Amino acid sequence: METLNPKDVAQDLDGWTGGDDFITKVFRFDDFAQAFGWMTQIAIIADKMDHHPEWFNVYNRVDVTLTTHDAGGVTEKDVTLAKAMEKAAT
Repeated sequence: METLNPKDVAQDLDGWTGGDDFITKVFRFDDFAQAFGWMTQIAIIADKMDHHPEWFNVYNRVDVTLTTHDAGGVTEKDVTLAKAMEKAAT
């Protein structure tokens, strides 16, 4: 699986930043129920992709980090999941 430059990938995604081998974004929602509902939607998508995010939730905020551990960096799987997250958040 080919790895991508995280900083280049992040430039093409709204609000994402790139690190050494990951992309990350903080999603904010109106309240806990909305944040948790979004996480549930993403969990179903991620499970079908067999590609699971690293995330942390406090009340209305979800901090997300995406990387493909098997590949040692960011891949198209991360881009696909990031775009699904964006779509579900709107």
